[in-house]
Amino acid sequence: MKNPKIKQKPKNQTLYPIKRIGIIGGGQLAKMSILAAKNMGFFITVLDSTPECPAAQIADQQIIGSLYDPEKIRALAKVSDVLTYDIEHIDIQTLNRLHDDGYTIYPQPAVLEIIQDKFKQKQKLANNGIPVPHFQAIEESKPDSLASMGFPIVQKARHGGYDGKGVMVLKNQADLAFALKTPSMIEELIDFTKELAIIIARKPDGEMACYPVVEMVFDDQTNICDIVAAPAQIDTATAEQARQVALDAVEALGGIGIFGVEMFLTRTGEILVNEIAPRPHNSGHYTIEACMTSQFEQLIRAISGLPLGETQLLKPAVMLNLLGEAGYTGEPVIEGLAEALSIAGLSFHFYDKAITKPARKMGHITILDNHLDKAMAKLQKVKTILKIKGKERI
Repeated sequence: MKNPKIKQKPKNQTLYPIKRIGIIGGGQLAKMSILAAKNMGFFITVLDSTPECPAAQIADQQIIGSLYDPEKIRALAKVSDVLTYDIEHIDIQTLNRLHDDGYTIYPQPAVLEIIQDKFKQKQKLANNGIPVPHFQAIEESKPDSLASMGFPIVQKARHGGYDGKGVMVLKNQADLAFALKTPSMIEELIDFTKELAIIIARKPDGEMACYPVVEMVFDDQTNICDIVAAPAQIDTATAEQARQVALDAVEALGGIGIFGVEMFLTRTGEILVNEIAPRPHNSGHYTIEACMTSQFEQLIRAISGLPLGETQLLKPAVMLNLLGEAGYTGEPVIEGLAEALSIAGLSFHFYDKAITKPARKMGHITILDNHLDKAMAKLQKVKTILKIKGKERI
């Protein structure tokens, strides 16, 4: 029997901090997630090897160490109610052991282990009826193996690829000289009309939320996403098809957290899943200004068991990645900021990285407008104005 003299905490009360969240990785994705979390009353500890990494500047505390250091990861787990990460390339063995020991990690290590291996990821999706390009594993980069599917093909490193690295397009026999010398997979080169993406959130109880379908435009030189347009300019039926494929893909993985699902829209109207990221995604940065709930706040809600936020688009929006200019390195120098900020509807985000390098992601801008074409015209103007250079010439 409860002691009547002791006041019981009402069920609708929440203590501060709401939860202690540990984030493995301290880049811009962690930083933007922490900004959302601190607005809501969470305590955040970040693990990163760089003392002044972007996330460390606003986290409550930092553990300095490698993302592959078992002792540091375990130390982070001990001060956290839940662990998450802002990059896939981390020590999965330690995460598996922590999970077995009862620590809460989202997305789950079993999901991350599948996603870390691009072949296993495609295999998992295909086995669950998710439409994907034709693919096969290549253990050794021998000409006969690489040419077995016919040309043109895309070769992808099974592990470690990121921001255009670990991907090679092989159009003919002569291109085999440039093939990746690592365990990899090959898949057919898709003749697509658009590259689409959707952010999907999923809670431990299975509740899911889906953001609008967006279109990604990639830079031909860096193979890094250059522009995101929301919503994608596709018909309603295609948008619903893409939405359902993305929801099915995340459900097939059984993932909990936030996921960026990249897809191809083929010339015959098919939707094929390209890759899935188990974290906030570049294609979802526009949600900070353009949606009811940003992808970063949604991540915090999802891994904390809180109700998911509304995802509707408030206004059409375009996002531009700000990459370090070619020919420069060192301390960042921003050119054209005042002129860019004079453009109506523009928001500027800088990632507080101490050093810029060519093609390094240094920030992004988002432009909202009642008309997507007008927002895109403003973005094209910004591309000629806003530059992130460095104090040193290469």
